[in-house]
Amino acid sequence: MPDVACVVLREIALRLREPFRIASGVTDLRRVLLVELRGHDGESGWAECVAGESPNYSAETIDTAWLAITQWVAPLLLTQPWPLATQFDAHVRVAFKGHRMAKAAVEMALWDLAARHHDTSLARLLGGNRPRVETGISIGMQANPDDLAARVQLAGREGYRRIKVKIRPGEDLAFVEAARAVCPPDLPLSVDANASYSFDDLDTLRRLDRLGLRMIEQPFGEDDLVRHARLQRELETDICLDESITSVERVEDMVALASGRIINIKPGRVGGHTESRAIHDRAAAHHIPVWCGGMLETGIGRAHNVALASLHNFSLPGDLSPSARYWDRDIVLPPWTMREGCLEVPEGPGIGVALDHDFIDDLTQRTITMDRA
Repeated sequence: MPDVACVVLREIALRLREPFRIASGVTDLRRVLLVELRGHDGESGWAECVAGESPNYSAETIDTAWLAITQWVAPLLLTQPWPLATQFDAHVRVAFKGHRMAKAAVEMALWDLAARHHDTSLARLLGGNRPRVETGISIGMQANPDDLAARVQLAGREGYRRIKVKIRPGEDLAFVEAARAVCPPDLPLSVDANASYSFDDLDTLRRLDRLGLRMIEQPFGEDDLVRHARLQRELETDICLDESITSVERVEDMVALASGRIINIKPGRVGGHTESRAIHDRAAAHHIPVWCGGMLETGIGRAHNVALASLHNFSLPGDLSPSARYWDRDIVLPPWTMREGCLEVPEGPGIGVALDHDFIDDLTQRTITMDRA
């Protein structure tokens, strides 16, 4: 691993092709924090922070992440050489509580830098063994059931391997029934509640259970493994946990309580690739399938997710849509494209995609460079 000479943060603004609505809010313009780690050997490692503009999905935001990285995470990184990204991860987890998304952005950039230094792909360095990964689509909440049904039909024609629709109390049964009516029977259909339900909604959840869904994702609060366990006993449909799974220990809690049967791993949410691999491995040991979720990433974050999803236990299609799903113009060249419902895993060094530096410069709203003392 080369020494990191400096850390460069950039905030860019990139508008989505259309607003993306979940139970807790709507995203139209993405403020994205990009992290570049420059080594003394001239190589750079890149990643992005997945924190949103407001704390509706997570307590972290792009502004808290900017503060955490500039005040704590980057200064720690610059204090000494780190032979392995895993060593930095172990140290930063002890040094600072919380701020997983901020930590992940720096840790994942360190993985990219290490892969480039060793002239290998990030997927290979992580232990991935797939040349391509299956792609699913996450469809945001729509104005009415007919609009959702049209989106589901379009996704089926486009070749996605799995369809997930966002729901919340009061905007669920009629919408999912409309989606179910047009979704091909061989195409898995799932729903994602983003922690918006409670046990008071048990009757609705039982009715959803009868619609032949592949999974119901995160119906209850992120800290509520006990009620998820009660709900899983009530339902035949698999419960998938997303926000609830932040560490290997939470996987063990899920297994002990039988709180769900599937895990959604988002590397930017759990603290980076080191913790993602550990969650993946522990889930595999318990025969729990995992898949890679998305956080409205640019092509940089997509590259990290695809590399991680090439590991063997990512056995379900992830939220890994091509660039055109979200952006009129992505910040990588060429943009991500889907073939036969899959994305190709890059074979080049690091994350394996070229950055559109001129476009990134045009989009940049603020930047800071922190050098080794």
